Amino acid sequence: MKIGIIGCGWLGRPLAKHLSSVHKVSCFSRQETPETFWDNELFIIAISTRDNYLESLNNFCLRMNPRASVILCSSTSVYKEFDEEVDENAEITQYSLQKEAEDLLHQKREKLLVLRLGGLMGKDRIAGRWKSVSTFTDSPVNYIHQDDVINIISKFIDKKITKGIFNLVAPEHPLRSEVHKKNSEDFGFKLGNFEGFSHRIVNGNKIIQTLGYEFIHPDPIEFWS
Repeated sequence: MKIGIIGCGWLGRPLAKHLSSVHKVSCFSRQETPETFWDNELFIIAISTRDNYLESLNNFCLRMNPRASVILCSSTSVYKEFDEEVDENAEITQYSLQKEAEDLLHQKREKLLVLRLGGLMGKDRIAGRWKSVSTFTDSPVNYIHQDDVINIISKFIDKKITKGIFNLVAPEHPLRSEVHKKNSEDFGFKLGNFEGFSHRIVNGNKIIQTLGYEFIHPDPIEFWS
């Protein structure tokens, strides 16, 4: 399959490398992208919400092959209003930029797969080791490892699933304070402070049931072991 990846950063670049063993993969560059890029059969969008996000998405849709499938890497931040367990059927009333993006693409594309990614972790992204944040709300974490995101996207492509909304989160949800404490011990950084508590757990069972998927990294406490 001819696949175009828009957003070849921390997730997109290793995803492109993984998929290129089977598919013909090209990456979008704002500096230099041939017009033939827009002829791909599948587009995977993995860009941040900065820099005119909705306008960029709309422009991408106008240029894409009209018959192409689209995978949008969205975020579980769409559930920010909830303080309980939620799944893909939750009725979202407080709109975020990410939810607006999902709705925009639903209007523009018939074959759209929306993947709501939990906190992207693994490799050099170590939970708790942030330069600019020292106080955290404690809660069950809704994290997913980079390896699992790449593997899940690959399996969606293999199974030719082109529509739907799926939460991508690891099946285990230890407390953020537990994850940070272990990482602070393993990697030698100062443990931050915790104030308040959130009960939000994002349920990712749909992905397990649909794909028969077995997570490579089911427990966020062990993501860096």
